Amino acid sequence: MQKKFIPISLGALILITCLAAGCMGADQAGTRETIVIGGKPFNEQYILPQMIALLLEEEGYRTDIRPGMNDATLFAGIKRGQVDIYVEYTGTAYSQLLQREPLRVWDPDLVFADVQTGLAAEGISVPFRLGFRNDYAIAVKESYATENNLETISDLVPYAGTLVFGSDLVFHEREDGLPRLAEVYGLSFADVRPMSPTLMYEAIDKNQVQAIPPYTTDSRVDLYNLLVLHDDQAALPPYEAMLFIRSDRMVDDRLVTALSVLENRIDTDEMRALNAEFDNDKREARDIARDYLIREGLISP
Repeated sequence: MQKKFIPISLGALILITCLAAGCMGADQAGTRETIVIGGKPFNEQYILPQMIALLLEEEGYRTDIRPGMNDATLFAGIKRGQVDIYVEYTGTAYSQLLQREPLRVWDPDLVFADVQTGLAAEGISVPFRLGFRNDYAIAVKESYATENNLETISDLVPYAGTLVFGSDLVFHEREDGLPRLAEVYGLSFADVRPMSPTLMYEAIDKNQVQAIPPYTTDSRVDLYNLLVLHDDQAALPPYEAMLFIRSDRMVDDRLVTALSVLENRIDTDEMRALNAEFDNDKREARDIARDYLIREGLISP
């Protein structure tokens, strides 16, 4: 029996050829595959995934941002291949994810190296740090610091016995919080008053307390004119922002190169300023991220 001839259009011929060549799933650089980017539920963790997405989209990648996840969910997700990339912090990875013992003196480089080695066994690569730290810290009013020539936690020690410390709900009792500062510095306040973070800032503004423990990238540090005192004895663990990438994604040189521009790019003051745009100016995280990357010349306008 003679087979009936069915004409094939040029478009259909191209489609068949492309399927045979295996080119429908990705372009020549493999950039059509979707990259899943995770994020946590707070200011910079909404902004940074957008930065990562915009850098990858500039190279032709599809991205899927999944915000608002907690540490355990993100860690499980990247190990299972459900998340490809997210921003984590060295202190969290060291203490919570890898469950390492606290150090007597916290050396940020040693902590980072340990995290890199430990997570490699989990199929997670940590290629670089972003440049900023979101640490717990001790802060006082700028005016008080200027009046008493305070720059470090050691400088605060002689005055602490006359001051009230306004703790958040956990810092005063965390092993790596106020008890650690008492151990290393002999830091002891006249009184300690636990309260919610929002009330903590209002209390120092009204001089109801004279020192508080903010996160170093919290935009309220600048909003309330506070000075973060330098931890000169390295008593508190470092929380340097770093990039987590599934190890099997590291073979994609184009992806890694696109993201490498973030290495040591953002310092703590700059991240705090970007967070202020999110917290105080109520700007969308993607708009903040795009404007920053354009200013830095990292993506096209």
